[in-house]
Amino acid sequence: MPPTAGTDGTRVFLQLGRQPEEPNQFNHPGAPTTYDADVRARLEADAKEIIGRYPQPRSAILPLLHLVQSQDTYITPAGLSFVAELLGLTSADVAGVASFYSMYRRDPTGKYLVGVCTNTLCAVMGGDAIYAELKEHLGVGNDQTTADGSVTLQHIECNAACDYAPVVMVNWEFFDNQTPESARELVDKLREDVEVRPTRGMPLCSFAATERILAGFPDDRADDGQGGAGAATLAGLQVARERGMTAPEAGSNADRGAK
Repeated sequence: MPPTAGTDGTRVFLQLGRQPEEPNQFNHPGAPTTYDADVRARLEADAKEIIGRYPQPRSAILPLLHLVQSQDTYITPAGLSFVAELLGLTSADVAGVASFYSMYRRDPTGKYLVGVCTNTLCAVMGGDAIYAELKEHLGVGNDQTTADGSVTLQHIECNAACDYAPVVMVNWEFFDNQTPESARELVDKLREDVEVRPTRGMPLCSFAATERILAGFPDDRADDGQGGAGAATLAGLQVARERGMTAPEAGSNADRGAK
């Protein structure tokens, strides 16, 4: 705590470092500040491939953040410095982007990131009860990881899956129409490394592997997903078809609406 002088000449001590009320800071205690030579060489090879996909290097900042998160499972000073150096930016520039998006983590993440939607509809449909059940069952609080490192629990905002509320996401894959009982069974299987499949999307892999996919390096699971919209999503379209309803022609009065 460096001292400074107050207006009346008294010495005032300023506490520097991470504050509990500042969750957007990327300075988790013990986080790496640099990468070993072999790790850096591997990341640089991947990073150059990512940057080469864009006309302007700075446009690669989001996938590069996923790349370093695949290494550390969260955004670290080492990751920020690495991305900043490659793109000719400052670490503050990179942190300013990373802190805007909730997918970039501030703390170490377990093998499975389990997110329970507690936004309005999911909460009303049982999301709050699911979250409370998992907190007690796993013995962790929000954004905390179980002692075995298998599961990190967090509450999440709307993931545009209200038609399947309440929703639980594991490493960004959907598990629809959950209950406290089914969610508890789900995390038990995750902790035991029993294979589980999401309601939609691709089979699960680890959080670190998922981050590498988000960085732009797909794996052999790409054709193994359970794709397509479900009945709940298509219900409105089905009713429209049954009633012969169509969208107005472009440029029509109905299309322009009241102005």
